[in-house]
Amino acid sequence: MNRRDSLKALAVGTVSVGTLLTSCDKKDGAQSAGEDKAGVYGRTAEEKLIDEKLMAEKFFSAAEMSTITVLCDIIIPRDEKSGSASDAKVPEFIEFIVKDQPRYKIPMRGGLKWLDVKSLKLFKKSFTEASKAQQIELVELIAFPEKAAPENAAGVSFFNTMRNLTATGFFTSKEGIEDMQYKGNQPNAWDGVPDDVLKQYGLEYDEKTLSECLKAEDRGKIMTWDS
Repeated sequence: MNRRDSLKALAVGTVSVGTLLTSCDKKDGAQSAGEDKAGVYGRTAEEKLIDEKLMAEKFFSAAEMSTITVLCDIIIPRDEKSGSASDAKVPEFIEFIVKDQPRYKIPMRGGLKWLDVKSLKLFKKSFTEASKAQQIELVELIAFPEKAAPENAAGVSFFNTMRNLTATGFFTSKEGIEDMQYKGNQPNAWDGVPDDVLKQYGLEYDEKTLSECLKAEDRGKIMTWDS
């Protein structure tokens, strides 16, 4: 499963708009709370206190975080275009979201336990102790709901949640936004009306405006309608 295949598979368990919007906002708070508790843009005083409290708490154990990290990087691995989910600090994002939205606590912890039990049955090893090939083999049993065996239904449900959170965390991070090549609202330079159009309508650039507003090498980029 390379990154592009993983992203196609996101259609199987799409990220809900509500989760995306809530998670994006909280993720910003999660990152900033530890860096500058006094000045988090867009957060009220009450929200800052909540973020601070959540950042000070710990939900997942070190072993659980290791499993989450492996899974995140299977879902969105590093490639020639950008870093992996863990490079974008998605595991930390998931830790924060689970504390911020407690409904995830039981499904996530139960799913991680299911994964280890399944790995022990198949390979006599926990998921993180299994080889890379074995980890992928197990993930492929639960990554495609329409192909999954009924006895793996709990794993499918967990992996859908894991995939959704991973995608939300990654694509609301700096790395994920760059991966999508999303530009947003950015200032640009207008090159002006083409010369042939100016000539067609008998128009020309005002030299006074050009000399006052542009450097010599940029002349021709601003036009006034002097006939």
